Amino acid sequence: MKTTKSIRRNSPIPLSQCGVFLAAELIGDKWTLLILREALYGVVRFDDMLNDLGIPRAVLTARLKRLVENDIMRRDPYREENSRTRYSYTLTDQGIELTPVIIALMQWGDRYLRNDAAPISLMHKDTGNGLKVALVDEQSSALSINDITLKINDVEKR
Repeated sequence: MKTTKSIRRNSPIPLSQCGVFLAAELIGDKWTLLILREALYGVVRFDDMLNDLGIPRAVLTARLKRLVENDIMRRDPYREENSRTRYSYTLTDQGIELTPVIIALMQWGDRYLRNDAAPISLMHKDTGNGLKVALVDEQSSALSINDITLKINDVEKR
């Protein structure tokens, strides 16, 4: 990203006002990201997530609780015949908006951390075209990092 000065010695904004910091505080740990991945794959039941991820039960419980409290996931009761009430966890609209973040991490990991072909590909459901995460401007033109500049907005210092 280009800035008005070619070299910065300090961040242009404090952490308390940084969206990356705030998001990382909420979803930045490995287990939370993997729970979101499960939800994007359509895995919604606690026991299924527990088995897929190999996550400790207490950790899964705590992460799901935090995601529900922050309106990223919704907790809905369901009951199978001859069974007690259980809960499924689905993404809210706010959670769905994290899709590009999860996909970007997946695509980066597939490209730089794997020695073989990616296990899944994302395709447009109508055209069959492959999909990738990209930065686009308001006219949907794809951009490179060299096309981007930082604009520091006037915000109240906290």
